[in-house]
Amino acid sequence: MKVLVTGALGFIGHHLCLHLSSKGYDVVGVDNLSRGVRKRIRLLEENNVKVVVADVRDTELMYKILSQYRVNAVVHLAALISVEESFEKPLLYEDVNAKGTISLVLAANKAGVERIVYASSAAVYGNPVKLPIDEDHPLKPLSPYGASKLVGEFYTKTLFKGNRGVIVLRLFNVYGPGQNPEYAGVITRFMERLSQGKPPVIYGSGEQTRDFIHVLDVVEAVEKTLTTSYSGYVLNIGTGKPTRIKDLAYTMIKLYGLELEPVYAPPRKGDIMHSYADISLAKRILKWSPRISLEEGLRMLVESSRVKNISG
Repeated sequence: MKVLVTGALGFIGHHLCLHLSSKGYDVVGVDNLSRGVRKRIRLLEENNVKVVVADVRDTELMYKILSQYRVNAVVHLAALISVEESFEKPLLYEDVNAKGTISLVLAANKAGVERIVYASSAAVYGNPVKLPIDEDHPLKPLSPYGASKLVGEFYTKTLFKGNRGVIVLRLFNVYGPGQNPEYAGVITRFMERLSQGKPPVIYGSGEQTRDFIHVLDVVEAVEKTLTTSYSGYVLNIGTGKPTRIKDLAYTMIKLYGLELEPVYAPPRKGDIMHSYADISLAKRILKWSPRISLEEGLRMLVESSRVKNISG
């Protein structure tokens, strides 16, 4: 199967390209280099991934690429993902995340692509009114970012004509090596301070919960979407397990071998209190379950960052 991955030089994108290539897929990665890491081009090409510099908003160019490589399936990861920036630049987020998705879908239709997998976000749910959050939960995004991802879902589901259809994945808190520091989640921020011997900063009480899923579990879920006979589904991708931010801080302090207490700061505007996924539908449809526990994933992350620091 020939698979095109947009946002191939991003955090999840480069992991997905490497994973699919290792499984025998013929992979083409597309990135416009606006936020992706340029040095990953060499890494991907060394692992038999063809990398093409292109912008998903260029419909004709995307059609040419999809046709040239006779792509069977597209995994659409390319997006701007900063909640804070989306308030400052809502038109840019609408242009890239929503209109960019329309452009890609139209190109895919013209090129005869069979399946599109659209990477959405738990941000489409907004403040949870029930827990765990299932796919039927009300959709009330709190940011232009969340709104743009939700609009992208609608465009993908209503416009794509491929005979194997669409699957939408709503990703929860993805973490792992190579996460973009500019858009870092709480794990990366904690790591930055702990690596300097400083205590992690918790905004609010620390009683907030999140659903942290390792990027390697995410890419396995994406791979399953390429082969399943099901279509038209929206699926939560998380662990289904809530973790308190306070517990996360103490776990990471322990992994760094430090004796510190977290520092508490006022809660940030717009932060939701609790969020974790109901993943029963993804388990049933994809025959998939996350395998990496949070403590194991954190240990791997801390060890890899230490090796990187030692090697320079």
